[in-house]
Parts: sequence; C-alpha cells; structure tokens
Amino acid sequence: MPMLKDPSVKYKPFDPQLTLDDRQWPSKKLISPPRWLSTDLRDGNQSLPDPMSVPEKKLYFQELVKIGFKEIEVAFPSASQIDFDFTRWCVENAPKDVSIQVLSPCRPDLIKRTVESLHGAHRATIHIYLATSACFRQIVFNMSEDETLAKATECATLVKELTSKLPETHWSFEFSPETFSDTSPQFALRVCESVKNAWSPTVENPIIFNLPATVEMSTPNVYADQIEFFSRNISEREKVCISLHPHNDRGCAVAAAELAQLAGADRVEGCLFGNGERTGSVDLVTLALNLYTQGIHPNLDFSDMANVIEVVEKCNKIPVHPRAPYGGQLVVCAFSGSHQDAIKKGFKKYEEQVQKTGDITWKMPYLPLDPADIGRTYEAIIRVNSQSGKGGASWIILKNLELDLPRDLQIDFSKFVQAESEWKGRELKTSEIISLFKEKYFLYDENDENDNETIAMLDIFHLTNYILSNESKKERKIKAIINSKSKQIDLIGTGNGPISALANAISEFFKTKFDVVHYNEHTLGTDSNSKAVGYMGIRVGSSNSITWGVGVDEDVTEAGMIALISALNSAIRDKKL
Repeated sequence: MPMLKDPSVKYKPFDPQLTLDDRQWPSKKLISPPRWLSTDLRDGNQSLPDPMSVPEKKLYFQELVKIGFKEIEVAFPSASQIDFDFTRWCVENAPKDVSIQVLSPCRPDLIKRTVESLHGAHRATIHIYLATSACFRQIVFNMSEDETLAKATECATLVKELTSKLPETHWSFEFSPETFSDTSPQFALRVCESVKNAWSPTVENPIIFNLPATVEMSTPNVYADQIEFFSRNISEREKVCISLHPHNDRGCAVAAAELAQLAGADRVEGCLFGNGERTGSVDLVTLALNLYTQGIHPNLDFSDMANVIEVVEKCNKIPVHPRAPYGGQLVVCAFSGSHQDAIKKGFKKYEEQVQKTGDITWKMPYLPLDPADIGRTYEAIIRVNSQSGKGGASWIILKNLELDLPRDLQIDFSKFVQAESEWKGRELKTSEIISLFKEKYFLYDENDENDNETIAMLDIFHLTNYILSNESKKERKIKAIINSKSKQIDLIGTGNGPISALANAISEFFKTKFDVVHYNEHTLGTDSNSKAVGYMGIRVGSSNSITWGVGVDEDVTEAGMIALISALNSAIRDKKL
C-alpha cells in the first residue's frame, strides 16, 4: 500500500497531556556526567537476531567493566536458566564497586526468582517494570489506572520484603513506569509516589525511577518537559534518582537524553553504539564523547575505541555503522578535497600552537574530537579517491615521507592521484599514494631494496658526479655527468649558483629552455644528521605548464640538483624534451 496522501486520517499528533510554560531546562547547561547504566547485556542482547552465547556475554561484561561502567544490567534471570546462570557468574565475578542490575516484570513468582539469582552479591539493583500508558493498559493488559497502581505497589513491597532478608547485599531498587513518555504525567507521578512509599528510600540510597521513552513519541523537547515536570513534582526529590531510557524510534534518542538531563535527570540507561529493540536504545558512546568534547570527562574510557568496536561487533554480530558518531570507520575520514585541505592546514596550525605555547586546546576544521584520544591514528583521517583535492594526498605524503609539498606541487601530484583513483575505480591506499609519488617524481632510495629493483628497470637519468668551480665572484661553473641505462651525458654550464648552472647546462645540451621557476627546500627531521629535500619547478621550452622534480640528500645543494634531474626525467616522460 502506498503512503497516504493525507496521513492525518490515520496518524494523530502526539498529545503529551502536559503544559509547562515555565520550563527551566532550556537555559541550563550540562556541567557533569550522569550515572551510567549499560543495558547491552539485557535490552541489547534481547534485541539480537542471534543472542550472545555465555562466553560472549562474559567477554562483553568484562569490556564494560574495563570501560568504567559501575552499573550494568546483565539479564532477565527469570526468563531462562541461561540468564539465571549468567547472573550468578556476574555476582561471583563483578568488582565490588560494580552494581549488578537485573530486570523482572511485576509478577511475584518472577520477582522471587530474580532476587534468588542475586544471593551473595556485593551490590545489586532489582529493576521491575509495569506499563502505565493508556495504550498498553487497555490493549495489552486490560487494566485500569487503579489496578496498575495497586500492582506496582504490591510488587515494590514484595521486593522490599525479600531483599530485607539479605542484608549482606547493598540493595538498590529501580521502578520503570514502562511507556512513560506516552503516559499521563499525573498518573505516572501517582504510581511512582505509591511505589516510593512502599520502598522507603533514603538520601544515601535513593530509589531509581526510570522514565523511559519506551517508544519515542515526539520531539526531544517534549520528553524534556515530561522529565522536568516529574522532577519538580515528585516528593522527597533528594531521595529519588531520575533515570532515562530513551529509544530511538524517531532518531532523536541522543538529543532526548541530553535535553532530559538538563531537565533534571540523574542517570542514563542505554547501549554501546545504540543497540537495543527496534531502532535501538540511546547510544552511550555518543552521549559520553559529546560530553568529553565539551571538556567534561564522562567517567567512561574509550581510549581504545578499536577494541571496544571489536568486542561489540563480535558479540552482537552486527557491524558498527561506518557513520556512527565517534566510533564509525568513516567519521574521522575526509574524502572531499576542500575538507582535506582545511584539516591539513588545521593540523599544521595546531602543531605550531603546541610547539610554541604548549596550549593543547583543540580547534580543528571538521574534527570535533582528536582521533588520538580514542586510539586512532591520523593516517585514517584523510582518505583519497577521485573526489579528493590536493590536500589529501599531500597530507599523506607529509605524514609518511615528511615531505611538505609546495602548493603548486600539491596540485600537480593531485592530478596523478585523481587519474589513478578513477582508473582503479576506488579509494587509494596510503601505500599506493606513496608509491605513486615516488614513481611520478623519481624519488627512489638506492639503499631501499625495493626501490633498487625499480631503478634497475627504469631508463632514467641519475646525477653521477659533478665538479663546481668559481668563474668569478658572481658566476659558478659546473661539470656534471648524468647516466641512464642507455647513455651517459657530460654537461657543462655556468650560472649564478649550482642550481642555475646545472639548469643552464641541461638547456645547452638539449637545445631548449630549462628555466627554474619554483625552488623550495626544507630539512627532514630535526637532528643534526637530517637530510634536506628540494622541490624544483621547471618551465621547459615554450610550455605553459610546470614540470616538477623532487630530490633528497644529506647536502642541501645536492638535494636541489637531484630535484633538477628528477624534473628532467619528468620532462622526458612527458615528451617535453
């Protein structure tokens, strides 16, 4: 059936049953991290087409502990023996500062089984839930508001009775009015007040009210209003921890969680990379690193993002989306030429800033997070394909060969890169770009075995020997020998320096102009034994285009002369000579 021309006949605008004209949350800022709860092993696992095996659950649990989660929802222990046994493993293996949380519906027999699974735990949270929205009460459970309130209170009382008999465990209690975001705010308050009275929380051990967007119903600001209304109207607020569990049905879970924290929430439940039922629960990686990039440590450590992703993908058997915020393979990658150029310039400025002042304040075009902070290398930032401009390829050459190419040489090389990428029909690897640069500018190292094999196959000129002498105070004379596989050429020329003398000698031999129009040089590295690199741009004859060469040597003058011979080889290849 096609989409309706008038969807209003089928779908009605969401009514939050709430007016909050004096809302305070829009003027607030996030200044500290919330309490975090990972529900990857419960909400995340129950949503998987192929649920985790027990070894996978153990691996995942250990990774969550390593990241720094202090509250982990591990199972639905009354659902199966496997879940019960895994809960027992968590009880026996969890660090003492990690609270094990388990979930149970509001059924006395299942609550008893759930409490049994936690015997001997150092810290544990019993989490019970009951749907409170009119939609679920009427369609799914056929219960009135009063019946729902009575059921929730009865089950909270039972949890209190059962856990009070096990004083060796530090017990916490969580109640979820499931489908809270679609529930009358006044009724949600009534239920939670009754549950709170049954549990009798303290300031030191507050009751957790988890207020989920079980199904995301509207825009994030509406959810924030609902949370603020609850936070302002629940009694004994100091004895209450307001927790969030936003799902992502409308794609706004992260925004909803952030605005709801402004509205008064203390705690957030979710999954790594947004796993969970349907479109998933809120992505805790995104929430945590959003705080981090605002200068607030989230108390979660994603320094080794690659390992986190490896564990998540292995256990969930679902790949992390390449565009997932922070974690995706492509989120720190730039293919666009203008983006690459901006990033390249940004890194240059940043390195200068750190070197001169020690100030590490991060201000980088297109990159809100320094990839190094999550264990990623800068080589992964710029990726080169046929859309890439001069900045991308030159960045790779700079980072791998330490060659800071002049702008015009960047443009020249980018044409080769674009042609190569178009010919191969794909992105070029770093190694391919390096090989292409060496090939196009004849930058071969005789001490490199692979380069030597390439040199042996090419009929290109090399500067074999030269003698410099002074013709006068302003004029130098050069006698040079250049060799290729097929011939040897003796060159003689004069000029105002070694470079111009060699260029004039080449012009004289080939009977055409060989004019130096660009000459740049810099050192490679910072120690006293650093080599020099020369970049030579030559205009051959009446050609309007510039032919480039690159040379590296311990001696800066010889590096320039080698660059000139490189340009000569380029001119011969391009049939300009």
